[in-house]
Amino acid sequence: MFHLLQSQRRRDAIRFLRDKDEPVEMRDIAEQVTAWENNTTVQALSSSERQHVYIPLYQSHLPKLDEEGVIEYDQSRGTVRKTPFAAQLERYLDVDEESTDEDDVRRWDTYYLSISCVGTFLFLGAALNVPLFALVPGAALIVLVLSAFWIVSV
Repeated sequence: MFHLLQSQRRRDAIRFLRDKDEPVEMRDIAEQVTAWENNTTVQALSSSERQHVYIPLYQSHLPKLDEEGVIEYDQSRGTVRKTPFAAQLERYLDVDEESTDEDDVRRWDTYYLSISCVGTFLFLGAALNVPLFALVPGAALIVLVLSAFWIVSV
């Protein structure tokens, strides 16, 4: 599954087919994928830009998706229809879009790094008998730090 999705063009082809229940023209897929790659509209594409994407889709990417059962690709007619397997792959296409929403992004690595730094600071303070830290038993520090990791993990 991930091998199929490693190519941006294959991901874009699947994304294009997401809301299409009927067969679509291969040319329409190629044009939209080209527009996405060039950050422009289909109408603004040049013929060389279209050809640059059309050929690899025609010869490689769409046949690969057909071979794996993601689409039904009639190369001679130039039509493509998604299969039910395509819906299983679609959920992996939204990962990048969701992660760009800065309000929802949680930097878990930052949380874990912060807990590690605070835990290290507490353990060093206790080990060096710093007056404030020496009052807290080592077992309590261990429980505190492990609890913090557990809470972040949950």
